[in-house]
Amino acid sequence: MSNSDYLLKAAIRKVTEKLNEILTEKIEEATNIAQDAPEILKKEFDSLKESIIEEASRMEKAENIQENKFTNTYQDSNIKKALNEIESINGQIDLFNESINNKIK
Repeated sequence: MSNSDYLLKAAIRKVTEKLNEILTEKIEEATNIAQDAPEILKKEFDSLKESIIEEASRMEKAENIQENKFTNTYQDSNIKKALNEIESINGQIDLFNESINNKIK
């Protein structure tokens, strides 16, 4: 065999060894990740669940605030209507008093 034959065989052998080493390392990493995956997924699911609960609570509070505004607006509207009716009645009483006073004179 010539020197170039030895160089070619040595290169193939070293590349094969390096690829096997990298492949073995990556398989070990994948195995570790696969073993940790259930715990990682559980943590992520718990975090998502907490986020959903917090968002639902925030939405409920926002809706309650909106409902309170609507109720207060409705109550304010009812109060305004009542005050307008009272003013109208007062106006009618004033007219009635004037007409009575005019009759008495």
